[in-house]
Amino acid sequence: MERPREYQQSIFETAKRHNTLVVLPTGLGKTLIALLLASHRIEKFPESKILFLAPTRPLVEQHYDYFKKHLVKEYKSRIFTGKINAKKRAELWERTRIIFSTPQCIENDLKNRRIHLKEVSLLIEDETHRCLKNYSYVYVAQIYFKEAKNPRILGLTASPGNEVAIIKKICKNLGIGAVEIRTRESSDVKPYLQKLQKEIIKVELTKEMQKIRSLLQEIYQKRIEELKNRKLLFSRVTKTNLIELQKKLHRMISTGNRHFNVLRGVSVCAQTIKIQHLLELLETQGIETTKNYMDNLFEQEKAGKSKAAKQLVNAKQFGDAYILLMELYNKNIEHPKFEKLKRIMGEEIKQNKELKVIIFSQYRDSVNKIAQILTAKGIKSKVFVGQAKRKTDGLTQIEQQAILREFKQGKINALVSTSVGEEGLDIPEVDLVVFYEPIPSAIRKIQRAGRTARLKSGKLIILLTKGTRDESYHWAAHQKEKKMYRILEDIKQDFKNKINKKQQKKINEFD
Repeated sequence: MERPREYQQSIFETAKRHNTLVVLPTGLGKTLIALLLASHRIEKFPESKILFLAPTRPLVEQHYDYFKKHLVKEYKSRIFTGKINAKKRAELWERTRIIFSTPQCIENDLKNRRIHLKEVSLLIEDETHRCLKNYSYVYVAQIYFKEAKNPRILGLTASPGNEVAIIKKICKNLGIGAVEIRTRESSDVKPYLQKLQKEIIKVELTKEMQKIRSLLQEIYQKRIEELKNRKLLFSRVTKTNLIELQKKLHRMISTGNRHFNVLRGVSVCAQTIKIQHLLELLETQGIETTKNYMDNLFEQEKAGKSKAAKQLVNAKQFGDAYILLMELYNKNIEHPKFEKLKRIMGEEIKQNKELKVIIFSQYRDSVNKIAQILTAKGIKSKVFVGQAKRKTDGLTQIEQQAILREFKQGKINALVSTSVGEEGLDIPEVDLVVFYEPIPSAIRKIQRAGRTARLKSGKLIILLTKGTRDESYHWAAHQKEKKMYRILEDIKQDFKNKINKKQQKKINEFD
């Protein structure tokens, strides 16, 4: 077993005594802490089992491989999947000491009473920010506390979110008694990390793109005014509030309220959401991505699938915007971010022929376009997206693993990835991480940035379009991250105070 770092040893000591939530940036060795605790619990309870849950099969395999490599071979370990016959899984459960699985598989076996958690002395839940609502983590933890003779829980995450209520709910669902937090700036972490160079590169929309935006904004403002005039929209205009309004109006209709104001409100709200999405694509993604979405709206209108799409595409400003957009598309003019990205990649690969980079983007259309541009420039790159929902859409897990192998072996310089590359995959450390667009989520920002500057120095570049939602998303994530660490420190202190009170009470009773 590899020797733990100072902060890993410190967190392990806490986890021995309490159900612990560990918040540690990607790549700083959360799995070693889990391994140390698993070894400790088996020594303390020699006949017990360890259950290690992770949200995806590749991540389950990654943890299994790590334990097999570092833990004594005499402990029989196995990956549980839905592909194994249910009866066979029940038999294997009895003979296996360390089980690695997705939570859904364990939940199903518990509900069908094929297995029990009585002998499990340690339950590890990775990417534990998912331990909310109806996710399987919650059910498994509930049953664990009911059945286990010697329960201990370890929750692992890079970021549990930035809302007090959500973080407290995660802690409650896991019976957490202590929180251990580290950031890149923590005094006991800093000595083990390399320098991270951060750079925000700003671009401006071209005059033609600004003109298209103005036409679309005219439609958007008219729809917002109509919702307000109909006394349907009172709150601040955000994507979340518009979606909530849409849900509210649909509930009113489903309960029999078919008043014209409500019916019209549903259509206007749907148009507003669609045009808001269109503006986001234009501002932050590119001409081709925006064109694809506008084409989709035309198809919806033609097929009679959406009244909202019909009213949108029939608006004069929409038609004018589409004509201008097609002029740019036919001239092969793209978002200025693409030109910046080509220049950045050209300079980086000149300096380092073995460069490893991950470029993140929200949208598959943008991912495909970026990969095309890099390939045309002679940079070996591949698209890395989630599993296929349709035959022509996405990658299977086998395909994902094959691409990752090529990346590790240096056959590919660049992975161009959607959110699938943010969490839970065994992606090697990279020299450069590029955000094609900022994202408003602190969780996802932390996970993206954590792909570099661990064992060697790295660089983070964020492409940002001035005067657009790129700027607001960037600062939103920044503020949420700061807020998250403040909340975690407060919760950590609350748990410490409770522990100290209990200890003092015991001392007083003894006296």
